[in-house]
Amino acid sequence: MPRALVTGAAQGLGSEIARRLGALGYEVVVHGRDAARTEVALAAAPGAVAGVTGRLDSLASTRLLADDARGRGPYDVIVHNAALGPDQDRPILTEDGLERIVQVNVVAPYLLCALLSMPRRMVIIGSDSAAQGEPRVDLSPPDPWNGRQAYANSKLLATMLAFELAARHTDRPVNVVHPGWLRTRMGGPQAALPISDGADTPVWMLTSDEAVPRRGGQYVHKRHAEPAPPAAHDLALRAALVERLAQVSGEHLH
Repeated sequence: MPRALVTGAAQGLGSEIARRLGALGYEVVVHGRDAARTEVALAAAPGAVAGVTGRLDSLASTRLLADDARGRGPYDVIVHNAALGPDQDRPILTEDGLERIVQVNVVAPYLLCALLSMPRRMVIIGSDSAAQGEPRVDLSPPDPWNGRQAYANSKLLATMLAFELAARHTDRPVNVVHPGWLRTRMGGPQAALPISDGADTPVWMLTSDEAVPRRGGQYVHKRHAEPAPPAAHDLALRAALVERLAQVSGEHLH
């Protein structure tokens, strides 16, 4: 049976993606940031075969997570869903000296990609806020601080990372999916879409044999490829980002 890894699977979009993959016959490995969240993720996804635990705001913890996940792989599909939102009223430095939003949303998925084998397909969950992002490839926070700008920047950098991975692995589609404004903990109750709508395209991208899911290096919304932010196509900016991520993590991409 095919095997999937879904990060941030204890609630919201990640939980729904894990549940749907399980219903399609995937052996799903779910991730939570601590033991309690991992148990919640397992309970929410009946098809889950295992759970892995790790904080993404710590390089050491992310490494342990990767070690655990590697032992439960290899994976046919991986979904990088875990992320922090924009509601942070000041910059918070992690134990690694990085601003927390950029570490969780960009550095952690990079490190997991460097430490795990490339799956057959990968989806990084994006956001339309990337269009307002600044390509701060040095990973510096906005100055003055603005939580929404920090989030937008991180989603732009994550999109650039996905497009770099897609360029390196043309036979293994890597794509960004913007799921829309969802009624999740991050999106809030006033959001336009139910979680079920947001999960549809990521799961389709991972499992369908239609033309769009078979290609990599796309920014996808509602099963359609849309124009990506220009920085996603900038080879020099992408190279600078990957160089900086390798520097802070100590690991290089495949």
